[in-house]
Amino acid sequence: MSIFAVGDIHGHLDKLKSLIGKLPLASDDKLVFLGDYIDRGPDSKRVISFLLKLKEQYDCVFICGNHEHMMRDYAKGCLTYDSNLWFVNGGVATLRSYDLIGAESGNLNLPDDHWDLISSLRYYHREPGFVFVHGGLSSEKPVEKNVWRDFLWPRTAFTLSRYKHPEGVVIFGHTPFDEPLVEDNKIGIDTGCCDGGPLTAVRLPEFEFYSAL
Repeated sequence: MSIFAVGDIHGHLDKLKSLIGKLPLASDDKLVFLGDYIDRGPDSKRVISFLLKLKEQYDCVFICGNHEHMMRDYAKGCLTYDSNLWFVNGGVATLRSYDLIGAESGNLNLPDDHWDLISSLRYYHREPGFVFVHGGLSSEKPVEKNVWRDFLWPRTAFTLSRYKHPEGVVIFGHTPFDEPLVEDNKIGIDTGCCDGGPLTAVRLPEFEFYSAL
């Protein structure tokens, strides 16, 4: 069995379909999506629909990204952030894809199956030798002792850290690189899909990379 981790999609259905078509998936393989399925790109709604169909075929794990976290807050009307933070980071494109421009906080009428997926997203996933998160981890804490901000928002402090987590290599997205960041303690696979770069996946434990423009 192989595990395929997939980086930040950001509403780009065309790249997602192309990437999935390139992966040598077997029926017992697992797909781990690292979050940021929505925002910025044109097809957030159709990306979620595609992921739901993919879940019917394969064992899929869906990690929460900071963009889904902002959307969940807005949908529930209990904002951790100023709602404008979501809008300026691509939330308007997501609302447009759902034909919900003008929908107020607390009144976001998503399809039930889409809301079920968005609301059930987890902050981390473990496999032997690997930890999967969206943005990173706070160094030297057990995984479960991290809080949501540790998983969703880290940047330089995490990407420059040489700390080797005792549970294994950390596989993450969130911070874009021109090509995958490959270090002995972590692998970053956000390659800027939302800004014209490819969508990237890594196959584990083989450490094989796949991408689609």
